[in-house]
Amino acid sequence: MSLINKQLHKLKVIPVIAIDDAKDIVPLGKVLVENGLPAAEITFRSEAAVEAIRLLRESQPDMLIGAGTVLNKEQAIAAKEAGATFIVSPGFNPNTVKACQEIGIDIIPGVNNPSTIEAALELGLTTLKFFPAEASGGVQMVKSLLAPYSDVHLMPTGGINPKNIKDYLSIPRVLACGGTWMVEKRLVEEQNWPELAKLTREAVKLVS
Repeated sequence: MSLINKQLHKLKVIPVIAIDDAKDIVPLGKVLVENGLPAAEITFRSEAAVEAIRLLRESQPDMLIGAGTVLNKEQAIAAKEAGATFIVSPGFNPNTVKACQEIGIDIIPGVNNPSTIEAALELGLTTLKFFPAEASGGVQMVKSLLAPYSDVHLMPTGGINPKNIKDYLSIPRVLACGGTWMVEKRLVEEQNWPELAKLTREAVKLVS
């Protein structure tokens, strides 16, 4: 098992963060680390993403930091230079995958059907994001997709919540799940660190 897979498997849940003010990532990162979840996937859904990755890497040098919603080579390069450990994309774009391989950063592209899984395998990838998880058939679809592909590991994301995450994690070769509920954007904007700390502790306890 690769290093990134070992880290994902150990953590079991990865906070997926959409952040508008990069400065908020420093106290949020502190909350995550101090409450047992030293990982974050910062999405490129806002212009603050690159700066947030840089600030988080500076403040939490040992944290597992992913860049999410990466759609092209330029974003992948910017994410790596800012300090991202790995790249996550919502779909399977062979150009983005090849770009990440060229610059030497792990990528977990999104898939939700056999064709995209086989396209990923063709490029040597076996750790993939199942997205959007719930909308694409949920737990039963994950089981069906994994059955023919013995080397594939999945990270379901999209619609994952405290009520269904254990169902996903109970499936062999599901490494971890991406979730947003413990890093709710409204709470981050309100700087409600005590509530975010509580949600993080609950998430860690839930998957442990």
